[in-house]
Amino acid sequence: MTKSKTIILIHGNFVNNISWTNWKSHYEKKGYTVYTPANPGHEGIPADLRNKVHPTLTKTGFIDVVNNIVKLIDSLPEKPLIIGHSMAGMAAMKLLEMDKAAAAVSIDGAPPKNVFPPFKTLKAVLSAFGFFSGKDYFMGSREWYNNCFFNTLPEGEKAAAFENFAVPESFKVNRELVLNSFSNIDFGKSHEPILFIGGGSDNIFPPSLTTTLANKYKDKNSRVNLKIFDGKSHFICGEKGWETVADFIIDWYEKL
Repeated sequence: MTKSKTIILIHGNFVNNISWTNWKSHYEKKGYTVYTPANPGHEGIPADLRNKVHPTLTKTGFIDVVNNIVKLIDSLPEKPLIIGHSMAGMAAMKLLEMDKAAAAVSIDGAPPKNVFPPFKTLKAVLSAFGFFSGKDYFMGSREWYNNCFFNTLPEGEKAAAFENFAVPESFKVNRELVLNSFSNIDFGKSHEPILFIGGGSDNIFPPSLTTTLANKYKDKNSRVNLKIFDGKSHFICGEKGWETVADFIIDWYEKL
């Protein structure tokens, strides 16, 4: 296959594109052109977004997130390597199905509508759907982030991680993931290569779910790979040792 030299890094829920800053420079030093778009309603500095929610946030759904990336891809000279984290891991799966990617990587990725999540996932993120909330959006507490996102960080680093990365999230994104047929994946369809990466200590999407997703793909002529990093949390892209994960991905891609 002809290797694309373009990478799109898509951020997941509860953070924004600032979470990819180190990855962007890391891959640019390796000669890649790297895009880190903010999902609609997520543009800005996290602290500012917590103080004043972006006006389009509550209108943003999963379909909007995917279409935003499609628009970017269609403006590029070549199909990119797409790397998505969390909710955007599912976006990477969808974009691969839509034949928009040279290859795709789902890091601690959310399941599609047609894969039921484990109880651990439901317990962690049920409040982020807003089914029983009087609010217009979800904003995780420090305790929620500490337990679900930053659980492997040293206690002294958790407050700074919240300050630097935590943002409000749209209920609509999560609801469309579980309720809209757009969020199904055709696992029997042929596709470009995809790599699934899981964190062994992920409290939102545990490694068992990542393994299940990888094993769902059925086309014998399409490549699917899986790697679980022991001891890594849902904050796998930001916690100490993120370079090991980033390098594993690019090594996998360059050897295709």
